[in-house]
Amino acid sequence: MFDKMAERIPRAIDGRDMMGGEENRLRKELTYPIILSERIRGATEEAESFRVDCAEVGKRVDNLAQMLRSIFIICKSTPTIYDRPIRRIASDAAKNLERALTLVRKCRRAGILRRVVTIINLGDFRKAYSLLDASLGDVHWLLSVFNSDPSGAGSGGGASIVLSLPPIASIDPILAWVWSYVAVIQTGGVLAERVEAANSLASLASDNDRNKKIIIEEGGIPPLLKLLNEAASPESQIAAATALANLATDTEKACQIASEHGVPIIVHVLADSPMRVQVCVASLVARMAGNDATSREEFARENAIRPLVSLLCFEVLDDPHLNRGKPTSFHSLVQINKEMAGDRPHLNSFHSEGSGSGRGRENHRKERENESPQVKLNLKVNCAEALWMLARGSIANSRRITETKGLLCLARIIEKEQDELRFNCLMTVMEIASAAESNAELRRSAFKTNSPPAKAVVEQLLKVIQDSSNPPALQIPAIKSIGSLARTFPARETRVIKPLVNQLSHRNTDVAAEAAIALAKFTCPENFLHVEHSKAIIEFDGVPPLMRLLRSTEKVQLYGLILLCYLALHVPVPNSEALQEARALTALELASRSPAAQHPSIRELLPEACRHLELFHAGPHCLRPI
Repeated sequence: MFDKMAERIPRAIDGRDMMGGEENRLRKELTYPIILSERIRGATEEAESFRVDCAEVGKRVDNLAQMLRSIFIICKSTPTIYDRPIRRIASDAAKNLERALTLVRKCRRAGILRRVVTIINLGDFRKAYSLLDASLGDVHWLLSVFNSDPSGAGSGGGASIVLSLPPIASIDPILAWVWSYVAVIQTGGVLAERVEAANSLASLASDNDRNKKIIIEEGGIPPLLKLLNEAASPESQIAAATALANLATDTEKACQIASEHGVPIIVHVLADSPMRVQVCVASLVARMAGNDATSREEFARENAIRPLVSLLCFEVLDDPHLNRGKPTSFHSLVQINKEMAGDRPHLNSFHSEGSGSGRGRENHRKERENESPQVKLNLKVNCAEALWMLARGSIANSRRITETKGLLCLARIIEKEQDELRFNCLMTVMEIASAAESNAELRRSAFKTNSPPAKAVVEQLLKVIQDSSNPPALQIPAIKSIGSLARTFPARETRVIKPLVNQLSHRNTDVAAEAAIALAKFTCPENFLHVEHSKAIIEFDGVPPLMRLLRSTEKVQLYGLILLCYLALHVPVPNSEALQEARALTALELASRSPAAQHPSIRELLPEACRHLELFHAGPHCLRPI
C-alpha cells in the first residue's frame, strides 16, 4: 500500500528509491504523513461547514508537508542519517494528521441525520490546531538539527547541536539533547561539534543510570564507536572513549557495547593511537572487562593483553639484565603492534584511512617520547587495572599474561612504584596467583621454582608483606598471592612462612586473618608438604599470636581455628610442645562451644583435632563430635 502512495508524492521528491532495508522503511514512514497531508488538502476543498477553520487546518498541514518533504530529501542525500528522532516524530505527526483528516471529513456535505449524529464544535478545531502546531514544532526542530532551512530551501549538510526542546520532548528534555548529540556524532560535520557532542553524552552518562539507558536505547553506542575508530583527532577519540566508559557501568551496558562489535575497534585503537588516547581506551577496557565476563573473554580473543602488557612495560624493563637481549620498550611495542595487525586481518575494515601507516606510527612514537610523566603514569595505571580486570576469574587470561613479559614487568613496578599503580599491579598478581591455585598446569608453567619472573614476583610480594609502613590495602593482596601459591614452594623455602607468621600479630585484624588463611593453605592436607610447613610455623613461634586470634571477632576466630586444627593434626609429636604450652587443647574445647564451631569448614575438623591432641597430652576429655 505504501509503495502505491509513494508514487503520488509531489515533484519535490523524485522517484529514486533509497537503498537498504532500513532506509526503505524510513522512506515509507515519511511517505505516509505526506500522503495524509494531500488527503487533508482535498477534504478541506470539499468542506461545507466550518470552512474557515478547515482552511486554517489546511495551511498548517501544507507547512507540515513541506517540511516533511525536506526531511525526506535530507534522508535520501545523507547515507548515515540518524533516524531515531525522525521515526519518532514522523509517527507522531502521522497520528496527528489522521485526527485532522477525520475532523475535516466531518465537515463535508451530509444528510440531516448525519449532521445531528456528528456534532462538531470549535473546541475540536482548537485541539487539532494544537496537535498540528506540536508536529510543526517537532519537524522544525528536526530541520534545525540537520542544518536545513525550515522553509524547505535547504537540503541539509550534516548536523548541529540544538539545545532547544521540541514539543515531543518537552516533558523529557534529556531525550531531545541525546537526539541532538547523537545526530551530530553520527551524521558528521564540524569536528569540534562532534567532540563537543561526545563530551556532552559523556557528561549525561555520568549523571545517572536513566541517562545511560536513554543514550543506549536511542542508538548512541554505534556513533561513538565510529568516532573512536575514525581517529579524526586525539580529542575526538578521547571524548568517544570517555563516553563509552561512562556508559559501561554494569554487565548489561558493557555487553551492549560488545554486541555492537565494539571490542575489535577498542583493541585496534588501544594498539595504535597517541598515548593520551590510550589512557582513556585502557580505562574503557578495564571498565568493560570488570563488569562483563563475556567482554572479558572477547578482549582476550582479540589479543588485547599483548598491547596492554607492552604499554605497561614501556620504560619499565629497560634494564638489560631483565630484558635478556629482547627488544627494548618502544621498539618492542611497535613490533607487537605490527604483528597484531598481521595476525588479525579482519580488523582492516575498522581501520581509518592512514591510521596504520608508517607515518602515523612514527608520529605516535614521537608523541609518546615527548609526553609528560603524568600522562605516562596514567597510562600505566589504567593498563594495570585493565590487566587486573581481565585476569579476574579467568585462567585463560591469566595464562596469556604470564606468557608475555607481564610477570617481570609487574614485579618491577611493585618494587619501584607507589600508590594506585602499585596497588593495581598487586591486584593483577593476586588474580593470576588465584588462577594458578586452581589450575595445576598454570602453576607449573608460570611459577616454576627456577623461573626468573616467578622469583621476582615472590620476592616483591614478600617485601610488601614485611614492610610495616605499607597500608593493609597493599599487604592483603600480597598475602593472598603467597597463600594461593602455597603448593608451589618446596620445603626449604621457609622464608615465605616467616613473614606470614609475623602478620598474625598485625594490629589490623583483616591482615591477621588473611595471614591465617594463607598459612592454612600451607598446612592443609591438599598441600603435599603440609607436615614440613606446619613444623616451620611452629619453629617461627606462630602459636602464641595464633592463640590471640582466637579471642578476636567471630570471623577472625574461624580462620584462626582452622589453622590451629591443621597444626594440631599435622605437627609431629617432638614438635608439639608449643601447642601444649599454649594450651591448644583447652582452646579448641572452648571453641567447640562457640558459634564458629558450627561453620561447615570446621564442623568435622575441630573434633578430629581435639582427639588427636588427646592422644599425646594429658587433660580432660574433649567434647564429642558435633
